[in-house]
Amino acid sequence: MTPAAAKPTSAEAATSAPAATPPATAPPPAANPTTVGPAPGPRLLEGGPIAATIRASVAEDVADFKRRFGFTPTLAVVLVGRDAPSAVYLQQILRTCARVGIEGRLVEIPGRVSAAALRRQIGHLNADPLVSGIIVQMPLPKRIPLSTVIDTIDPAKDVDGIHPFNAGLMTLGYEGFLPATAQAAVEILKRSGIPLEGRRAVVVGRSNVVGKPAAILLMREHATVTVCHSRTADLARHTREAEILVVAAGHPGLVTGAMLSPGVVVVDVGINVVPAGKGAPADNGAQADAAGGTRLVGDVDFASARDVVAAITPVPGGVGPVTNALLLTHLLRAARQQQRRSPAPLRRIG
Repeated sequence: MTPAAAKPTSAEAATSAPAATPPATAPPPAANPTTVGPAPGPRLLEGGPIAATIRASVAEDVADFKRRFGFTPTLAVVLVGRDAPSAVYLQQILRTCARVGIEGRLVEIPGRVSAAALRRQIGHLNADPLVSGIIVQMPLPKRIPLSTVIDTIDPAKDVDGIHPFNAGLMTLGYEGFLPATAQAAVEILKRSGIPLEGRRAVVVGRSNVVGKPAAILLMREHATVTVCHSRTADLARHTREAEILVVAAGHPGLVTGAMLSPGVVVVDVGINVVPAGKGAPADNGAQADAAGGTRLVGDVDFASARDVVAAITPVPGGVGPVTNALLLTHLLRAARQQQRRSPAPLRRIG
């Protein structure tokens, strides 16, 4: 998936033939390289091509699963309330499911639901034999503790890796279901040919679903990792030290170009809905909603970062498509394991 390297400029070949008589008219002067156009921007680490490759493999696996077991695995996506970024993200997941032949089931629950009622709904999905995987979109309404989901979801169907069982497997280096967004942030670097071993990586954000697991996965790749958060003093000092920067704070434009060192590689995990005209310019792929007067932007201010970074993921179109594709690989693995009627043996990785 690494984009093809730029084609090298050809050179004149030396010959041993006698020199020809110079022409009467001198050839036109060579073009001035400074006049060929504006300097190129940063390398965009597009998630689309990576996701397409993953989806193609998943589609083949889904067809094989249907032939072997006679049903279509289902991914249940639970949305509590109408958080705007969450709704955008889940609609993308459902479209991705449809493209590869997986059944996507959106379970919308009113934001006023009680914790007990949410627990019951997840319990029904746990017991449904056609549901192979469950994700519950964050954030939950503030009055519902995260433990409501974590304590209830079946670890065998926890394809986004939030259950303590799967989190423990990841931390100890065993194979389990990884948090898909954190996995995508690292996967897009690896598949784009960005070296990680021995490099200084900084993660901004310490959530259990992105920041912490991203730090662990970067350490698996032998990066030297610093984790920053809302209580970090002088955030800019830390971000300027980064060779690899992963930003997952949920604050639009939190990291600006002045906070970066030249040549840094940035993975912007943020997905924020802001009024149209605010945030990143259109050339980073920011997606506008003409009807609602809003647009999606990341946690990094693209306009100021573009002249500093060596490479950056666009928002949207960077981490998101890879996240969705990886979720489907988790779903297929969960469906196969459930059909075996016994847990797969633990396998040490890394």
